[in-house]
Parts: sequence; structure tokens; C-alpha cells
Amino acid sequence: MITSLLVANRGEIARRVFRTCRDLGIATVAVHSDPDADAPHTREADTAVRLPGATAADTYLRADLIVRAALDAGADAVHPGYGFLSENAGFARAVLDAGLTWIGPPPAAIAAMGSKTEAKRLMAAAGVPVLGAVENPSPADYPLLVKAAAGGGGRGMRVVRSPDELAGQLAAARAESAKAFGSDEVFCEPYLPTGRHIEVQLMADTHGTVWAVGERDCSLQRRHQKVIEEAPAPGLTEADRAGLYAAATAAARAIGYTGAGTAEFLLGPDSRFWFLEMNTRLQVEHPVTECVTGLDLVALQLRVAEGEALPAEPPPARGHAIEARIYAEDPAAGWAPQTGTLHALELPSVQVAFGTAPGDTGLRLDSGAEAGSTVGIHYDPMLAKVIAWAPTRAAAARRLATALARARVHGLTTNRELLVAALRHPAFLEGRVHTAFLTEHAAALLPAGPKSDPLRALAAALADAAARRTALPSGWRNLPSQPQSKRYRAPDGTEHEVRYRLGRRGELDAEGHPGSTLLSATAERVVLAVDGLRRGFDVARYGDLVHVDEPAGSTAFTALDRFPAPAVHTDPGALLAPMPGIVVRVAAAPGNTVTAGQPLLWLEAMKMEHRVTAPADGVLTELHAAPGRQVELGALLAVVKPATDRAPGPA
Repeated sequence: MITSLLVANRGEIARRVFRTCRDLGIATVAVHSDPDADAPHTREADTAVRLPGATAADTYLRADLIVRAALDAGADAVHPGYGFLSENAGFARAVLDAGLTWIGPPPAAIAAMGSKTEAKRLMAAAGVPVLGAVENPSPADYPLLVKAAAGGGGRGMRVVRSPDELAGQLAAARAESAKAFGSDEVFCEPYLPTGRHIEVQLMADTHGTVWAVGERDCSLQRRHQKVIEEAPAPGLTEADRAGLYAAATAAARAIGYTGAGTAEFLLGPDSRFWFLEMNTRLQVEHPVTECVTGLDLVALQLRVAEGEALPAEPPPARGHAIEARIYAEDPAAGWAPQTGTLHALELPSVQVAFGTAPGDTGLRLDSGAEAGSTVGIHYDPMLAKVIAWAPTRAAAARRLATALARARVHGLTTNRELLVAALRHPAFLEGRVHTAFLTEHAAALLPAGPKSDPLRALAAALADAAARRTALPSGWRNLPSQPQSKRYRAPDGTEHEVRYRLGRRGELDAEGHPGSTLLSATAERVVLAVDGLRRGFDVARYGDLVHVDEPAGSTAFTALDRFPAPAVHTDPGALLAPMPGIVVRVAAAPGNTVTAGQPLLWLEAMKMEHRVTAPADGVLTELHAAPGRQVELGALLAVVKPATDRAPGPA
């Protein structure tokens, strides 16, 4: 029996495993890097062991340090979570060689699936339909998808649309894969832009039983990373489902698989499907399967590792579950990751964290961050997963969209509004999903033009006045107040100048808001009547950052000085860091002639590489970047100036 378990991971997956361990009476051990010394998973464990360093390569990817930590802490089992070393056969062997229980499939099965290229060969031999690798692409083979052979999660993955892009994209994919998985092996396969990403949850014991627990649709993706997942997959026929389940269980049996795993497939518009890969671990999106089956997949992993037999069949699924991932990123800025302090993370009506709850409908939150957490550059920018389940898909989508819209997520720019828009989009509600969904509907999901509500800026100004105890109703003044003025900038760059006056009895006269009446105001809550409709606003201030939340949504304003400072002019050819990060490669030198769109350097932030390109044709006159240098948001990286004709020499 397992008595103490170390999770070789961080964030929400570590907390998820700890929750099940507490239910089963198993002691927990965390490992943490220096930036994670005060992270929720570190504080939540019974014991925590420091891994010196900050980067993944120095900490969570060090198998030797993690095995040593397990032994030193007295753990008798290791759960790898997902990502990092979870699909590393060498790590699994090291755990077993140390006399510890490995919560996962046998190392041989991990090795068989660890290289996606080898996995495709094995699956083809087992009769599973495979989307073959393209080794020497011809012009007719494009577009292609470059993929990391040793891992997933969108890392080491690039779309190549023409032959002249191939070399650069291969180099970028190899570099990113090496940092994320410790291997730079990549391969190419055909890219089907409107296919559906369908995966089958597997669970197998050591007694010969293999479950196809159910399928998930994970088609809504950005940068080849999933953002919305659901179970069951909409629109599948029973024949589709039977074919997928048969292929998935055949794949598991072909390699002697045990434990939890996922067979991933690409489903075409004609219902043909192809095996993509097998993830020899638990998936980020496993909660949707738990919510429709009532299973605890982590508990099943532990029981299989202890030698227990599974029942002959898994329980039937009920209803529908949808998961949305909240990322610290700015979708309007090319999904640029965000860093800083998370001041608040609150969702209404959450019934359970990291588990299932009885009832036909509910809301679950799995989060690796909480109020006060610092989001840095070293790890994935996912803050939380929110999962809704209900008897029907439409009801689950409505529940999830409403919960996200009403959430209080303060301090960081996130993808929350995009998630709400996607969940409410007619094409999503009709089940017309595919891997290019976010791109195809970008105009609706990321509309251009001002998006901030001027009434929220007014609420921010009135809350500020309440905090200062000036210009408010409730009988404090016998005379009309003097005109008040406040300036705010919304995330979309729109500036709002709020000008208002309060009368003797608190009546509100606000420019641009006729028909608005102030009902009450405190530093945290403002209630207005607008054309007879009552609207309440919750206001929170963190320095110059002011968050205004209401049921319809929220806006994060920056409070501005009444008298703006002189504008700082930036050279039109200056390239500023779009995010904090580390320079990993430089592809040009001062004096080089460059063309618009030419890659000049790459930044690594949150386990992904981001390319910085020349804004126009010209000459690279300044370069302030070198490999290994850490840069802050807005730091000057380079300057490109138009090429000028040389002065004629002497005759």
C-alpha cells in the first residue's frame, strides 16, 4: 500500500493529486523551485523539498534531484503529473530502480510512445489508422505541421505553409522542444486546418482489463494548445465512437499499457480518423471526463499502481461537461503571456475544487494560483481550469460562460473574455468546432474598436470619491459639489475622462450619462440606476490599477493623472519586448540589411518561444539583445531604420 506520495510537478496538477491523496489517507510531498517556494502546491503538501534554481531545466526536469527528494522525504511513490518528466521513460526507470512505486505505465510503454514517430510505426503495425510522417516534403505536401517527438502541449509545434519557411520553423521547433522536453527530435506530418482533435481516455490495470472511459473534443486551440475541452464530443455517431474506442484500446493493448493514458486522433469532416499520439499520463482536461462519469481518475491510477483490478466496464457517462482554461495572456496581442501579481481569483457558485460533486449540474475549479500568487516567466501561464457540467451541452455552456463572465480575475490580462465569447458563439453552440475555430471566428471573438464601458469608468470614479469621502450623497453636504474629474485608460487603449457633479440631495449629473442616478457608493461598491435599470458595480483598486466588475463583465482600468505627462516618443523603428522573457537566439547583427517580417531574435517566456521580426525593410542599426539576457516588458531590443543611399564618393 502507498503511504506517502511525491508529485514530481507543480501548480494545479500537484494540488489535484494531493486532493485525492487526502481522501485516501496518503501523505503528500511537494517539490518546488525557488520561484515556487511560496506557491499554493508547496504550502498545501505535508512535506516540501526545494529544488535549487528557477528554470525548469534546473528543477522540475532534474530526475536525479526529484528521486533524491522522494527518498529524503520518505515517500514510497511518485506521481509525475503532466508535462515536465511525465512521459520520460528514463525517469520512470529511475523511480523504480530507487525502490519506489511509479504511478504510471511501464517504462517500456512510455518508451514505445515517447517518440511520436516510433509510436506511429507501432500503431500502423497494430492496424490503427495513422496520419503518416512526411520525411522529404515536396511542394504538394504543404501545409505541414512540425511537432516535437518527445512531448505535446503545443510546445515544439509549428505550421509550415511553404518550403521557404521549413528550415526556420524546424530550428525553432527543435529549440523549443529541447527546452520543454529535453529532446530536440521533431517530425513533420500533414496539417489539416479544420480537423477535429478527439481523444479517448484510457484506463488499464495489470490484470488485462482496458477501459475506453469516454472521448473528449479538444478542438478549440490557440498556438496548438487547448483552451476549451468537452465530454462527450458533440456530433459523433455511435459508429464514430465505436471506431475510436476500438482503435484506442488496440493501441493500449499493443504496448502492454497500464494506468491512465490518452489516445489522440484527428477526425476529418468525412468521419475518417487518424491516430496522432498517445499521452502516457493524465491529461490537463481529465476533469471533464470525471464530471460526466463520477470517476476519480487519480484514485484509479493509485489503485492500479497498488495492483487492484478494474471492474469489467467503466460506468456510463451522464450529461455533458465543458472545461475552459484561464490563461494569463493577451489574445489581442498575439496571445502574449502576461506576468505579475494575481490580486484576485473568485468565481461565483463554485461547488467543488479538484473533484466531483453529486448532482446533475455543477461548477468545478482547479487552480494552481490564488490571490497573491506571482506569475513569472519560467512556467506555463495557465491560472486555472473552470469546469461546468449539466444534463445537456447547451446548459453546460451557459453555466460556464456565465460563471466566467461574473468571475473576479484581477491583476493580470487574461483570455477570460475570449472564452466567454467562444462559449456563446452560435457556431460553438451548434457543435461546429474544429482546430481553426478561434482563427476562423477571430473577428467576432476579438472585435476591433473600443470595448470598454464608459459607465464602468464612472463607477470607478465614484468609488474613488467614496474612498476619499468627497462628493458623495447621504447628507454630507448642504451645497452642490464642485465638478469632479477623473481619467482612466482601458485595456484597449481607450481613455475615459469622467466629469460629474452631485447635487444637494445626491442627484448625479455626469457628462455623457443622462438618465443615470447614483443610488449608493462605497469604495468597493457603486449602484447606479440607468434609464430605470439598476446596475451594481464591484470596484477594487491596486495602486493605479482599478478593476470594475458587474454581472455583464469587467474592465481593468489604469487611473491616470489629471494632467498627463509629456509623451515619450519612441523611434518608429524601435522594437520593444512584447513580454518579459529571456533571449534565446539572435539571427541578425547591427549593420545587416533586413526585410519586413524577417526574424531578428527569439524570446522565451512561459515555456514558449516568441519570434521578434523586423517591422519594415531597412538596416538593423542597434541590437540590445544577446542569448541568455533577461528582458522586461517594453525593453528596447533593436532598432531598424530605412536604408539610405550612400553619398557619392569623389569623382
